[in-house]
Formats: sequence, C-alpha cells, structure tokens
Amino acid sequence: MTSEPPRLIPLPEGLLGPDPVRALLAEPLPHGDPWGWLLARMLFGAEALARRFLEGTPAGLLRLVDEDLKRLRELRAHLQDRYPLSDLGCREAAAAEWAALEVLERGDADHLVGLFRTHGHAPFALYSAFVWTGALEPVPHPDPADEDALVGYEPQLARLRANVERFLSGKPALPVLLYGARGTGKSTAVKALRTRYAERGLRLVEALPEGLERLPSLLERLRGLPQRFVLYIDDLAYDAADPGWRKLKLLLDGAVWAAPDNVLFVATSNRKNLIRERWSDRPDPDAEPAAWDGVQEKLALADRFGLQLTFPPFDQKLYLRAVARHLRRDELDEATRAEALRFAMEGRGFSGRTARQFADLNV
Repeated sequence: MTSEPPRLIPLPEGLLGPDPVRALLAEPLPHGDPWGWLLARMLFGAEALARRFLEGTPAGLLRLVDEDLKRLRELRAHLQDRYPLSDLGCREAAAAEWAALEVLERGDADHLVGLFRTHGHAPFALYSAFVWTGALEPVPHPDPADEDALVGYEPQLARLRANVERFLSGKPALPVLLYGARGTGKSTAVKALRTRYAERGLRLVEALPEGLERLPSLLERLRGLPQRFVLYIDDLAYDAADPGWRKLKLLLDGAVWAAPDNVLFVATSNRKNLIRERWSDRPDPDAEPAAWDGVQEKLALADRFGLQLTFPPFDQKLYLRAVARHLRRDELDEATRAEALRFAMEGRGFSGRTARQFADLNV
C-alpha cells in the first residue's frame, strides 16, 4: 500500500506522549518489527500516567486515555497493512510488549490499567538489567550468566535460589552476602538470577560505587512497582574512614523509614568483614570493653546480611572439574589435563575464572 499515514491530533503531554507519527519518523528503529516495538514502548513510556494508575485510577482520566488508545489503534492498523507483523525483534521483553500490542488491538483504558499493574512502565517493563550510578540506566544486552557453569558450590547456589524464590513469591527474604576467594563465581551466581527468573518479573540493578550515596532515591523509585528487584553491589568493601558503610548499614536494617518490600539486597565481597582494618585498629586484649565498640560497629554491617554464603578457594581437583564443565566433557584426557594445570600454574592460580579462560582458548 502507498497511502499516507492518517493525520492524528497530537497526544496531550502527560498521557501517552507526543504525536505517534512524529515519534515513528524520528525514532531510531531496531531490526525486526519497528512499528510494533515503537507502539508498545509508547504505552510503557507513559511513566507519569502509569504511576497514577498504580496508585489508583484517577476519576475522569480513563475517558481521555480511551481517546488516545483509539487514535493509536488507527495508526497500528495502518502500519500493519503496510508492514505485516512478524515478530517484535526485541530483547527479552517480548511478553510485556505483546501484552501492550493486545491492549492496542482490542483494549480500553481498563485494560491499560491492568497492563501497568502487571508489567509496570518503562524502562522496567522493557529491560531486565540496569546499572545505578545516581541515575538509572537500562542494559540492552545483559550478561547471559548461567549458574550451570559453576561447579563445587551447589549447596550455596541452592540456598541462594531458595531465598530468591521466597522473595519472588512475596514472602520475607534475607539480604544476601556472597563472600570468598576471587574467581570463584560469586558475581556469576548473582547475574545468573536474572537469567533464571527474569520471566517471573525479577529485575537486576547493579549499584556502582558512584551511586551508593544516592541509594535512597533509587529505592523510592522502585517502590510500588510490580517487578521484584535484586539490588546488587559487587565487590563490597569500605575503608574504616569512609562514612558510606554506616549509611548502607541503616538502609539494610535500622533506618526510620521502611525499605520497599520488592527490593532485595545482594552483595559480593572477597572478605566477610566488609570494613578494611589494620591490626593497629584493634584494641589491646586487656583494654576496657568499651574500647571494642568500634570493632563491633564495623562487624555489624556484615551482620545485616542475614544469609551469608561462603565461596572457598578452588583446589586442583575442583579446578579440573570446572575445566571439564566448560569444555562440556565428562572427564579430561591426560594431554588436556596437563595443559590446564600448566595454564593455571603460570601465575593465574586455581579458580573458576582461570578454568573458564583456559576453556575459552581450547574450544
């Protein structure tokens, strides 16, 4: 067909966004089904409207939204005639985006309310991984980490999954600290949670060091959304003089305001005592009890993590098991075994990371 797109009245700001035709022409479109992707994203992009619906449907607003949806359906029908629907060509958000297109096909404002209450709004409906630097940034291509690549820590992984599944079901769950030797797979275990549970509404937000001071504003933004968020802090450690650890301790447990029940803190560290100390920081054993108060306060940060999972160092046997797992073999032949040991003893040491690096060079 060669007909021109219908002329539409620009949508009011604060409802479903700007004129969809102008947006369609200006938007850099991804490979796949660009018009379907764009229209779905327009619905989820109405954050202000979605938040009002999540808090309660305002009287008189539904009629205005119905009018917007009607005009968007006209645009959808026109575009579908010109560009037959194949697939959305999108990341991992297909379920949410298909639901949005169904609202455009036959829904009204009440259906849009249901869409927001099920999937939230952008960017949380469209992405499953984010980084927080003081501003929230979606990650279009998250690490597809798989816990099956980890060997030797099956009990720890089972306890981590059980805690997260309680969290996903709405039951109380414990903040988690994964600590232990470098290269053992602690970060992979956390990132694998997104891989396993994204379709059940789990979102992974990695808080980078520069964003830790502004965590309260992130928590308020996540409060009330339908998704469940793992707030992930990698390689957590503070110097004793850094005041940030006291603030984090209050966020985990002790602040006067209530933390959102849809946020779960998960941290990794190479040490259980998250506050770096020197031996000179410790009082003399014969000192008055009050002299140990500072030590106890520093230990209290780790105590805020109710579930603490230890990842001990690899030995040679576990390292070779990991190499075999990465190479997808039941066992290693003598030549591969000798080469893997030589690779580790060149200074890399026995670890899951070394096993993966060796396998990457030998696939």
